Amino acid sequence: MLLHGGPGVPDGLTFITKYLSRDFQVIHFHQRGTLKSPCRSNNYSLDSYISDINCIADYLGVPKFHLFGHSWGGLYAQIYVQHHPDRLLSLFLCSPGSGTGRQWKDAMLEVARYTKNRSSLVEWLNLNIYSALGLLGSDRAYQKFYCLVLTNFNRGFREDQPEHFRFHCIKAKVINQTTKNILTAPVLPVLTDPGFRITIVYGNSDIFGESNKYIIQRHPSAAVLYIPESGHLSWSHNLRVFEPILQTHFNL
Repeated sequence: MLLHGGPGVPDGLTFITKYLSRDFQVIHFHQRGTLKSPCRSNNYSLDSYISDINCIADYLGVPKFHLFGHSWGGLYAQIYVQHHPDRLLSLFLCSPGSGTGRQWKDAMLEVARYTKNRSSLVEWLNLNIYSALGLLGSDRAYQKFYCLVLTNFNRGFREDQPEHFRFHCIKAKVINQTTKNILTAPVLPVLTDPGFRITIVYGNSDIFGESNKYIIQRHPSAAVLYIPESGHLSWSHNLRVFEPILQTHFNL
């Protein structure tokens, strides 16, 4: 099962889906409030996100599964495994969000510094304007914000596998409500002996830096790897190094 990033930014895992589907049944879905998953209840609690994974797995008759999460999806996966480790065969965290509560705040400050250093003055001003309007509820502003952000994340890197993100589907309510619940959640505890393989991968020029320590401390049994010449989309930026890591983790 694959968990895309955001919150609220559907897709972006095209290559991972195609690659793993050669050997596995791959389940990917639009998270609540995005594209084909409208959230009429307006409930973006972390408990509801956890429930979504179980509902999908139960509906498809899958009692145990591998879980792959990228960026926010990587934090989503960590939240899930704290509640249902018995359902996982393995956990692959690709450039994962660093944690809940104050750890999320630390990580977002890192991302802001990273983005500022890679932006022109005009881009940085626009990003701040779009972010402020998004916080006030503008879907269009967040769509422009994430379009600029993803362009920034790819700048200076070769794209072996260019990814597609459906920016027109981004909704301010999803982002704002989910972020609020992440910020108010307690810090995740250490997962000492999960009983399955955990792999954590970052680009060596990723958007997350010092806050990586939170994840590494939380998962002491994990293999932690850094992909050279890559950023936040490490499989796209350096497939030559990323592919063998996938093969090792999934015994391909």
